[in-house]
Amino acid sequence: MSTFLSHLGRFSARFRWLVIGAWLLIMAVLIGIFVVGSGIEKDAATTSIPDTKASQALERMNKEFPSTTGADTASLQLVFQPKSGDVTDATTAKQIESFLAKADKVDGVKSVSDPLNAEQPYISKDRTVAVATLTYGDLTKAQQTKFYDAALDLQENAPPALGVELGGNLVPLGAPATGPGEGAGVIIAFIILAITFGSLLAAGINLLVAVYGVGVGLIGVLAYGALTPIGDNAIILATMLGLAVGIDYSLFILSRFKTELRSGRRVDDAIARATGTAGTAVVFAGMTVVVALVALLVANLSYITEMGVAAAFAVAVAVLLSLTLLPALMRFMGVKALSKKHRAALQRGELFTEDGPQKRGVLRSWGSFVVKRPIVSLLGGVLVLVVVALPMLSMKTASNVPGGSDPESTERTAYNLIVDEFGGIQSPLIVLAEGDDITSKTAVIEKELTALDGVQQVVPAQVSSDGDYARITVIPTEGPIDDSTKDLVHQIRDDADSISGAHLEVTGETAIGIDSDDQLAQALVKYVVVIVVISIILLIVLFRSLLIPVIATLGYLLSVGASFGASVAVFQWGWLDFLPAPQGDPMLSILPLLLVGVLFGLAMDYQVFLVSRIQEMYRKGLDPKQAIREGFSRSGPVLVAAASIMIVVFGGFATGEFAIGASIAFGLLVGVAADAFIVRMVLMPAALSLLGRSAWWIPKWLDKVLPDVDVEGHALDEHDAAAPAAQDQPRVLVG
Repeated sequence: MSTFLSHLGRFSARFRWLVIGAWLLIMAVLIGIFVVGSGIEKDAATTSIPDTKASQALERMNKEFPSTTGADTASLQLVFQPKSGDVTDATTAKQIESFLAKADKVDGVKSVSDPLNAEQPYISKDRTVAVATLTYGDLTKAQQTKFYDAALDLQENAPPALGVELGGNLVPLGAPATGPGEGAGVIIAFIILAITFGSLLAAGINLLVAVYGVGVGLIGVLAYGALTPIGDNAIILATMLGLAVGIDYSLFILSRFKTELRSGRRVDDAIARATGTAGTAVVFAGMTVVVALVALLVANLSYITEMGVAAAFAVAVAVLLSLTLLPALMRFMGVKALSKKHRAALQRGELFTEDGPQKRGVLRSWGSFVVKRPIVSLLGGVLVLVVVALPMLSMKTASNVPGGSDPESTERTAYNLIVDEFGGIQSPLIVLAEGDDITSKTAVIEKELTALDGVQQVVPAQVSSDGDYARITVIPTEGPIDDSTKDLVHQIRDDADSISGAHLEVTGETAIGIDSDDQLAQALVKYVVVIVVISIILLIVLFRSLLIPVIATLGYLLSVGASFGASVAVFQWGWLDFLPAPQGDPMLSILPLLLVGVLFGLAMDYQVFLVSRIQEMYRKGLDPKQAIREGFSRSGPVLVAAASIMIVVFGGFATGEFAIGASIAFGLLVGVAADAFIVRMVLMPAALSLLGRSAWWIPKWLDKVLPDVDVEGHALDEHDAAAPAAQDQPRVLVG
């Protein structure tokens, strides 16, 4: 692979204008698709859960009770809580009546209930809260936004004494909230790059390629979203991950390019060499991220797959740009990629010797410390990660946060008011009863359901036209994410065939949400197994070792645990409450799955970059401990810079107000910090030091059948041996 990538880098440098033009054309085409597709009306993105017990029951119920299906089931709740007095006071009642009359005239409204209706009142026991239900038709995404804006206008223009909150299953749509943190993260990343390279030009080119990659990836995702509905979460994840890996991948190749220039290679040869060596590590790192994200298919959930594929596309674009556009731009830079100090050294003929010992520095000293005290380092690193991971033992998840993720929003206020005054009435369970002559059994079924723990009320059954099915609404005592409601769903299913001779199934939004949470938990276990298998296989191929893949995978699992634990402490327990994102709710069910996948790719990124350099030194004849020191000192600075950049990029998103984006970013931030600075820079060198030469052992029969990836560039070394000495060729080629 190193030979092919070397040729690709040389081609991109030689035909740089062609490469730049091709990428500009790709961007133009994607923008064109996006513009054309944006004019097509389409439904809003959905997060339906296929093949769950609740969704299957819902399909049967819709067939037997067609009057309950369709657009009329979508609703907006108007929750009234006057500043003083009760809702039945003459003045307040008149204000509510006037408000409902205006609401009935909003485009898209099909019906508005009257909470003060004497026959069917919807008033709290203390008469301080009343709830009206506004049903609306089947709306496109644009129409939903317009409809919600109209409802907000009504709320803002309501009489000051009449408190009105908006709840239900219509939430504001559009771009998620972002803050200045994302921009600050990019600025800090540029500063880190400038310090690492000692060149503003090299830092700027690195960032330019990464940002352009985000642009191509984002426009590609939006172009797809212009043709078919796609959720905001997919866009957020693709942007976040595309930016982080885009900066890192270009950093790896540019760093190797600088090293090759300092060793005396001319620009074209340095580009080819950097792309052939560091580029191979980038391809494998990117491939692991893409495979991990695409493997989210095992969850069998459309919106999870959508997020994985969108992010995988952004990562793939970042890899391709670092292998093509970056070499083209490096050709323009030439030796200007070096700092003034290193350029002056080249002019004096002072060449950097890759095989010689490195100058002593902080990272080399740290590597030496870990190698000398491997047991202390190993135990200390594991202890830190285990302590950080401990909160994950109390992790609770939910497929969605009822009332929305923002505790200050009108949706959450409305939800809390209804729960406080009416229990679980806004999250009912629908029980579908099947049996012969079901009409004669409904009274007994209702009585037995009422006797179950966690039931507040059972609404009289509705019987199907053929008399074989009954639809019974059960109001739980608590909300949809409370344990008592989950236990109630499972209890009804456990007793499905023992209650009054009828077969019972549970459905409705609450039951579907509970099933979704359970399905994601089951998918997480399968996904972790898939990831572990992929990790071990890829690393065996790459490093031709049996023990290194196992150690690397165990370290990855420790960093995932630390990410889970820190996320629980912050977003579930409410630590670091200065963050703007909402806290104190259960973790979103999708978060563990996404963290496992993304962190796997990023962990392998650092593993490949660090251990490949150690392996390179070992294969050049150094003893194992010396190889660790030399490899660590060479890859350490770039690894620190790469991880620091990831941390500040994710930190920028973690300070945003969008709950899902912030929680994903924070989990990745902690995971990257744990993996890069503890697993790869402490546990891995300590373990390698303890194992010695046995770390590189592999059965001969397996060594013969494995493909030769050649991440260290042995084929390039052999080619160089037959080529004229680099120092006899011109070093500076510009333009």
